Amino acid sequence: MPSPRVFVIRHGETAWSLSGKHTSTTNIPLTPSGEKRVLATGRALVGNDRLIVPSKLSHIYVSPRLRAQRTLELLNIAYQSHTPALSPAREGGMPCEADVEVTEDIREWDYGDYEGVTSPEINRIRQEKGAGEGGRKWDIWRDGCPGGESPADITARLDKLINEIREKWHRPVMDGESAGDGKKGDVLIVAHGHILRAFAQRWAGKELHDGPTFLLEAGGVGTLSYEHHNIEEPAILLGGAFVVGDDYTVISSRTCYFTGMQVVIHRYTRKVDLPDHVRDLEHCNTSNLYLRIAS
Repeated sequence: MPSPRVFVIRHGETAWSLSGKHTSTTNIPLTPSGEKRVLATGRALVGNDRLIVPSKLSHIYVSPRLRAQRTLELLNIAYQSHTPALSPAREGGMPCEADVEVTEDIREWDYGDYEGVTSPEINRIRQEKGAGEGGRKWDIWRDGCPGGESPADITARLDKLINEIREKWHRPVMDGESAGDGKKGDVLIVAHGHILRAFAQRWAGKELHDGPTFLLEAGGVGTLSYEHHNIEEPAILLGGAFVVGDDYTVISSRTCYFTGMQVVIHRYTRKVDLPDHVRDLEHCNTSNLYLRIAS
């Protein structure tokens, strides 16, 4: 049995994510392009033969911010909403019995005085106040945010959530206690850029001040799991392989940059499912998904 996973999805593009403004408590809607890209992500990565299989999800966590909730609504998942804070799932999604939990535990890093401010502006402000002595630039992983949260605050918040995921959703599956309930222990988190990068760092047992250089684009998807099917060996999954038959062909390739390593992820479909007009395309760029038809 494969080890249970945590899928982390950053909300889609907003006007502030485009401009580089730090956004925590401010509710900024997705741009039209952001919505289209999330829809494309759902079609590409969610399904019975895709990376995220809705029927294998045990639980879904989503940030209280509307941009994260809208992202969840646009994914190809027919989740069960038991909270008035979350809109019903879109029609036509893949059936999913997992409960959705709107939680402050995965809200974005509270930027405090830096809310709505870009990194260059923050560095200028710090220089004026004498906080950037010696030309040292602001580093959120080390310096935190005045009037907001420190790295220690974020660490405590995320460690609590990580412990809950491991003990409530993953350990029973890995110990064989819930093998017959139809759920495989996968967990989905839909949230924000800095908090999810910090989540990955803490998942792997690393301190935030080490400065995670992970990148997670707006609408991007990451995967966390375990090595050797051992809950004491948490790991970050750089790339996964798909088991396919002879009637399958690669139709997409996504290149990601992760701590200096280039990772190419392929998506497969059956040859018989490829329409004629797609077979004739050599390259098709759609929502940051690059299609290359195999001969």
